[in-house]
Amino acid sequence: MADAIPLRTSLFDEHVALGANIVDFHGFELPIWYSSISEEHLACRSSAGLFDVSHMGSFRFSGVGVKEWLESIGTQRVSAISSGRCGYTHFLTDEGFIIDDMIFAIVSEQEILGVPNASMVPVMWDWFNQHLTEGIVIEDLSPEMSIIALQGPEAKRICCEVLGDANHIGRFGWSKISENPLHIDGWIQGTGYTGEAGYEIFVANSQAPVLWRTLVEAGAIPVGLGARDTLRLEKGYLLSGQDFAPPSLEDDDFLHRDSWETNVPFGLDLNHDFIGKSKVESHSSSDARWWGLKQVERGPLPRPGKLVVSQDGEPIGRLTSGAPSPSLANVGIGMAYLSGVSAGDEVFIVASARKTVKAVVLQPPFV
Repeated sequence: MADAIPLRTSLFDEHVALGANIVDFHGFELPIWYSSISEEHLACRSSAGLFDVSHMGSFRFSGVGVKEWLESIGTQRVSAISSGRCGYTHFLTDEGFIIDDMIFAIVSEQEILGVPNASMVPVMWDWFNQHLTEGIVIEDLSPEMSIIALQGPEAKRICCEVLGDANHIGRFGWSKISENPLHIDGWIQGTGYTGEAGYEIFVANSQAPVLWRTLVEAGAIPVGLGARDTLRLEKGYLLSGQDFAPPSLEDDDFLHRDSWETNVPFGLDLNHDFIGKSKVESHSSSDARWWGLKQVERGPLPRPGKLVVSQDGEPIGRLTSGAPSPSLANVGIGMAYLSGVSAGDEVFIVASARKTVKAVVLQPPFV
């Protein structure tokens, strides 16, 4: 059977007009870069980067008790988050393995908006529906919505110039888009995948091109998937399907992880019951956890799948993510599940049969 034709976001023509290098990413034709990964990465750190993330999903959950329902199936204590705020959570199998992670926004006591990862939209749609309780409704808004992320030190200035001061929203805040010069509507969140201050703006597909062009005219630098990956890596953000994967989608049991193992300093609250909780609580200090690695000598750059060994040469884990860090003059950084280490320990990344590279263990972010 022929391969499926890749989908195009409503911004595809904008990317082509800007000379983007287009690739197939999880079934979508998206830009990997416009100028270069390093240039776009540094522009986001120093100015403002603009991202088309319309391949991500958009779900609406509604009904009486929707916060308590989401809390019962996720690792975050959703009931403690007030309206107008966003949160982060994992969803686990009955056995405790992560299926996916998700940013969500509390619109009201009876409405929540969630953003599942691109490749996981159908998986999570089925999973949520399997766990629906009476009175809770789920809607898939993904086909009709575009998501534009504006990230970086200049993001606030550009957002206010384009949409007006009333549409500035603080970190992890949420709001409907109020009256603005472009006459667009939707909602805006103070979230993103770069570690920089900024926004994710949700608008109808028909409104996305004019918003994109106006943000570019105001000084935002278009950024492709390549720099999106290095930006999130520098901040130690998990990538679904690469840093964890559910058993149903990935045969490699090294990636079958729970929330404790990911060592993420947010999104996990053990003060409530949720699916898979018993495994999260079962760990000892000797179990493998997700750590950052920064190379401290010259050598091949860290790449996913590379073995990590102790100073005695004993295998202690392997890399799940790795790349040169543009913010650190291209020093090699990576993330790995490692056993028996602490921050500050020196280990070795096995780059090849003949070469190992010394690295120091740390808790991200790297910058």
